[in-house]
Amino acid sequence: MGYVRIVNATSFEGASEQAAPGRVVLLTTSHRVAPGLLSWPAWQALHAADRVLCADATHPQLPYLREAGIAVEEAAPTAEELVDACAGGRTVVVVATGEGEPALTDGLARLAGSGRVRMPELELLPASYDLPGARLLDLVQVMDRLRAECPWTSQKTHKGLAKYAIEEAYELVEAIEDGDRDELREELGDVLLQVVFHSRIAEEDPEAPFSVDDVAGGIVAKLIHRHPHVFGDETASTPEEVKEHWLRTKAEEKQRTSVTEGIPLHQPGLALAAKLASRVRTAGLAVPLPSTEGIGYELLALAARAESEGTDPEAALRAAARAYRDAIVAYERAEKEKG
Repeated sequence: MGYVRIVNATSFEGASEQAAPGRVVLLTTSHRVAPGLLSWPAWQALHAADRVLCADATHPQLPYLREAGIAVEEAAPTAEELVDACAGGRTVVVVATGEGEPALTDGLARLAGSGRVRMPELELLPASYDLPGARLLDLVQVMDRLRAECPWTSQKTHKGLAKYAIEEAYELVEAIEDGDRDELREELGDVLLQVVFHSRIAEEDPEAPFSVDDVAGGIVAKLIHRHPHVFGDETASTPEEVKEHWLRTKAEEKQRTSVTEGIPLHQPGLALAAKLASRVRTAGLAVPLPSTEGIGYELLALAARAESEGTDPEAALRAAARAYRDAIVAYERAEKEKG
């Protein structure tokens, strides 16, 4: 088998066959983190490198690297050229573009797999990491573009989307009850989309606009205020004490004149009945159920009983209905087998 010589480009210094192979550092950054905010190992690698290369002249990190005294060359070497540039024990840092330099890494993998090239040490060094929740920024950006460019998305209103919020919530509940993890993840995404979509529409309101940041800021403030045992000086060691804190702070915020205020009357009937019963029981009110006869009042009594026993009547009825559905399917299958 003949020796395969690595071809040298005129812009890169050649290497002798016996020279030390050197080191290649592929430096990756996250576009979700502000440019210039790099890890300490990344700054060390950049300052110690013999050469720093970047194929993208508009890379957002370049102004900050140069301001820090890093000499960055705008170059897009091939795998062979990069191996040559490392000859003699030199370290070359490649600042990866947004795509991650797939052509370069594939080329290096092919050279390494050939077994005929003395490869430099290869290192992937993340210079900045996404914080938890960083991908939410991507969702906001995608929603902005869809709102501006998609004929369907750009025309939607809060009212036009309302039915989808209900549908997605029910699909989420179904995924939870089915125990399907993949479906659960997808349905959570669909519910999250409704929040971001409505928030984006709200930005365009001429009189009272608000953004997804306002939505997030509001719920953050609410959670902190209603959990003084976590963010304040109060204590709570049981779920009951936590609920007591929540209800007390909520009552102070809302200043409601009735325990029924804030209960959505358009929710499913069993859930509505259970919520009313829960408010009455929690407030310690001795309000008897209506004694009127009829199926509706019987269902009301059953919902109130279920709530007092710690059972969600809506979920219980859905479970019973699903069992009935399975029985129907089994009956139909048996009838078909009979011919």
